Amino acid sequence: MQDSIAALTAEITTADLSNAAHLDAFRIAYLGRKGRLADLFDQLKAVPADEKRAVGQQLNALKQQAQARFDEAQQTAEAAADNTPANPDFDYTLPPVPNALGTRHPLSLVREEMLRIFGRIGFAVAEGPEIEDDWHNFTALNFPENHPARDMQDTFFIKGQESVEAGGQELEQGTEDNQSPLTPLPSHPHNLLRTHTSTVQVRVMETEPLPIRRVMPGRVFRNEAISARAHMMFHQVEGIFIDEGVSFADLKQTVYYFVQELFGADINIRFRPSFFPFTEPSAEIDITCLICKGAGCNICKYSGWVEIGGCGMVDPAVLENAKIDPEKYSGYAWGMGIERIAMLKYQIKDLRLFTENDMRFLRQFEAL
Repeated sequence: MQDSIAALTAEITTADLSNAAHLDAFRIAYLGRKGRLADLFDQLKAVPADEKRAVGQQLNALKQQAQARFDEAQQTAEAAADNTPANPDFDYTLPPVPNALGTRHPLSLVREEMLRIFGRIGFAVAEGPEIEDDWHNFTALNFPENHPARDMQDTFFIKGQESVEAGGQELEQGTEDNQSPLTPLPSHPHNLLRTHTSTVQVRVMETEPLPIRRVMPGRVFRNEAISARAHMMFHQVEGIFIDEGVSFADLKQTVYYFVQELFGADINIRFRPSFFPFTEPSAEIDITCLICKGAGCNICKYSGWVEIGGCGMVDPAVLENAKIDPEKYSGYAWGMGIERIAMLKYQIKDLRLFTENDMRFLRQFEAL
């Protein structure tokens, strides 16, 4: 036993603890529960009783010596690591790189400004789902069954949860060879990607108490060719006000206020008679061309006017579909494209810039 203790003492005293690997090996070999010291403590049971006390004291002293050597070497290694640069090739005398402040997307800036303007005259924000049903997107808004907007060439229809509309046809997913065969799309499927945020107007009229004064921002989808003036995905802000005694004069004053707050008090406004299934009477809203200031240019087709949206008095049939008495209540509604407003406000001539994620374009707009 004494020979084993002497040999182990020599090993512990001369062990190499110069790096992390040697430290870990030392800990396992001598201080671990299955190490050399633990084996000697187990052999203590076989030592004669009159020697057991002295041998036990020797083993305890040896264990303390091993632990002290390990702790000292570990502290030395940790101190050396703290003083070693994480990247010795990095030049710490270089000046720091300033934090770059990001910018807001122009559509977000215009959307928030439009909502703030309407909020100042009492319009609260309402939102709804982008995947809608035929009732809220068409039928409740007085669209007839044969309306062109219901055609597959104009609207993205959805049938089931595992299909998408593409080019007027439906892709059925899940075949064995992973090839998706094309099958004709039914004429009027139940679900679709909403074509306007008027769907939220219907939901508000169905669920909220009167009077109603709401503005509805959101993304909409139409099956159109992408160009400088059109896109299959764009954004709208619509509004609705329903109460007793609401007239077209109230609608005009609301539009006047919005346009002058957004573009300036010197902007002229005109209303042109138009037709929408969900309003009667209906009008298009035109303002002075901001590019040529009314003188005439290719943007306004040399008329001096540009259209920014449509409006009108809510059709009595739409009120009846929402269980609102058209004999007692009346209201007005309007809708505007956020892209169109942003193009006028910032004089942007290509609609595709809003979705191309070109940093050279996006960095032009100041952050809030």
